[in-house]
Amino acid sequence: MNLIEVSNPRTARQFIDLPKKLYKDDPNWISPLDNDVEAVFDPLRNVFFEHGICTRWLLLDDNGQLIGRIAAFINYEKAHKHAQPTGGTGFFDCINDKKAAYLLLDTAKAWLQGHGMQAMEGPINFGENDKFWGLLIQGFKPPSLGMNYNPPYYQEFFESYGFEKEYDQLTNFLDITVPFTERFTKIADWVMKKPGYSFRHFEKSKLNKYAEDFRDIYNDAWSTFDNFVPIEMGVIKESLRQMKPVMDEKIIWFAYYNEEPIAFVVCMPDVNQVLKHVNGKLDLWGKLKFLWYKNTMTIDRLRIIIMGCKKKYQNHGIESALIRTLQLEVVPKGIVKGVELAWVGDFNEKMLAIHAATGAKLDKVHRTYKKVF
Repeated sequence: MNLIEVSNPRTARQFIDLPKKLYKDDPNWISPLDNDVEAVFDPLRNVFFEHGICTRWLLLDDNGQLIGRIAAFINYEKAHKHAQPTGGTGFFDCINDKKAAYLLLDTAKAWLQGHGMQAMEGPINFGENDKFWGLLIQGFKPPSLGMNYNPPYYQEFFESYGFEKEYDQLTNFLDITVPFTERFTKIADWVMKKPGYSFRHFEKSKLNKYAEDFRDIYNDAWSTFDNFVPIEMGVIKESLRQMKPVMDEKIIWFAYYNEEPIAFVVCMPDVNQVLKHVNGKLDLWGKLKFLWYKNTMTIDRLRIIIMGCKKKYQNHGIESALIRTLQLEVVPKGIVKGVELAWVGDFNEKMLAIHAATGAKLDKVHRTYKKVF
């Protein structure tokens, strides 16, 4: 076997295309958009390069056939917030061969050690954890946009290599054709009518205002979590740019108290139901295919990407009111049948309790591992 570093347009293209070869016979796999993966490794689009470094490798078998890939990266803003200086590895894909998998993981480990790291998390993203994060260990079904999908055998690779669970991110599924419980609805409706509270959906024409409100809420809501680093405006705007082609203003909501931004819920159509037909490519032909499928099929699922509430306003029913607002927006249209309540850490008991109150059921589990060298 032979490892090569991604160092030119040709190997960068091979890095993007490898999963399309590995997963071509898996009916559940949906290719992420090429452009979204490329953006992670583009210093002009990924602000993490301002305080981090990254590299990638491809693995070839003895016949010169591509059989694996991996990336390693260091975010210096977070690396030294751990007990040991910690880097990351991700974008791991490999044939079902433990020797090949270990060679890829050894390569990422050696590179991180060479840059002073004493541990690595994986599989993670060189960016925020809203996409390309965690190893799927439960719920092997078609993924939503940005969510990692992998075969079950990856789990054995990671755990036998010495990775240990750091935390799980849970995705619950809510059948919105079934009414919320009377208690949930009563509390949410009561909060929505309280003096001083207002709820407004996102407007593209006021992008800068809502981006600032998002940052204000996010940096307060997550500030007590381990290894927290404030989110940067560049990250928010890049995320909004990527979401723009499929964004629906009326399923992104903000809550205010006396005009102070206090909470948000960001929801997107499960556009992967359409994107599975373009195989990751949104070139001219891909865009035409996307528009045709988008206009001829029904997207009947939504995904709540992220939800946050300032600490001062938690346990006041604000999150329930936002979910109720979303319900009142989409249910009467009779199109959406289900919502993924995605990406909640198993340590986030408050949010998991809200999910349980809606009647949502566990649908997927993505695990973040850590290996101390």
